[in-house]
Amino acid sequence: MEIRETFAKNLRRLRQSKGLSQEELAHRADLDRTYISSLERSIYSPSIDVVDRLSTALGVEAADLLKKSY
Repeated sequence: MEIRETFAKNLRRLRQSKGLSQEELAHRADLDRTYISSLERSIYSPSIDVVDRLSTALGVEAADLLKKSY
């Protein structure tokens, strides 16, 4: 699995576990909802700054968004 796919799965899983909609997460991270959707579908690769903003908005470590699950 590519890192982009790993990130996408972790982003969706963490967002849903926090009970957040894509729109709410986008608002908290100051991003566009359609960008969140694209990230969750592995269309885009986030910059390190975006990973940081999303992890802060989710209340997790940035590494949690990049960890592969085996």
